[in-house]
Amino acid sequence: MNIPKKWVGRGVALVTGGSAIATVALVLVVIGIIVHGGAGHLSKDFILGSPEKGMTEGGIYPAIMGTFFLVLLMSLAGVPIGTITAIFLNEYVGQQSKIGRAIRFAVNTLAGIPAIVFGLFGLGFFINFVGGGADKMFYGGSLHWAQPNILWASLTMSLLTLPVVIVSVEEAIKTVPRELREGSLALGATRLETIWKVVLPQSMTGILTGAILAISRGAGEVAPILFTGAAYFLPNLPDGLTDQFMELGYHIYIMSTQSVDVEATKPIQFATTLVLLILTFTLNFAAIFLRWHLRRRAFR
Repeated sequence: MNIPKKWVGRGVALVTGGSAIATVALVLVVIGIIVHGGAGHLSKDFILGSPEKGMTEGGIYPAIMGTFFLVLLMSLAGVPIGTITAIFLNEYVGQQSKIGRAIRFAVNTLAGIPAIVFGLFGLGFFINFVGGGADKMFYGGSLHWAQPNILWASLTMSLLTLPVVIVSVEEAIKTVPRELREGSLALGATRLETIWKVVLPQSMTGILTGAILAISRGAGEVAPILFTGAAYFLPNLPDGLTDQFMELGYHIYIMSTQSVDVEATKPIQFATTLVLLILTFTLNFAAIFLRWHLRRRAFR
């Protein structure tokens, strides 16, 4: 049976458009449920208070600030390393070189590892090996670094988000015209000067895109910090890098599974989820605004 091409085209448009609308509708429904369940519980005391009475009352301020510090340290560790790796892959080794293919294979493999495995790696490498070695070397074996804390949790999360940063930055660097590099080298600049003054400024929007994606991925992950730094309950903020911290995603998990009264914590769970979404969107919008500002300044 011959079907007219125009009907085939309309059918494809209908299916693809329907899929897009269903995706947007699903997101709106999820956000709507979270807002409906949590908006009524948001208040100044909830935002600025600490959990009380088995976490069935009180606020989530320690969890908000713990999540913020985690994402900040994770970005400070992961984005520079990811950017440097992407520069090496694109500027110093070719697409077909054995070293480049080996690194890309490692990055792709890293992207496919389950998040819980990163947590176990952080426990074994950062806490037991690095932290234990530092305690033996500098503190005579007394416990300082060989325990879960915000530094090890942030470094573990930076490993989790590293493939996202590398791929995003490398794709951005590839879009820089070759003529700009050749012009810079022809004028006497070294390769390092060309990268620093030509390639990196032209790729800054891609670097910020990688940071945005890393923030979105890192802010919502719980498994890697289970073993490396997150605490069940802390009334105060961490004082240093060796302190544990509360995290919004882990706080939601604890209230939904470990609370003495799960039903009583449901409004807090919805409100905490809403705050986590707002915090993630705020960090994303800040990075998007910075990217827009840099792009606008570049085209002036």
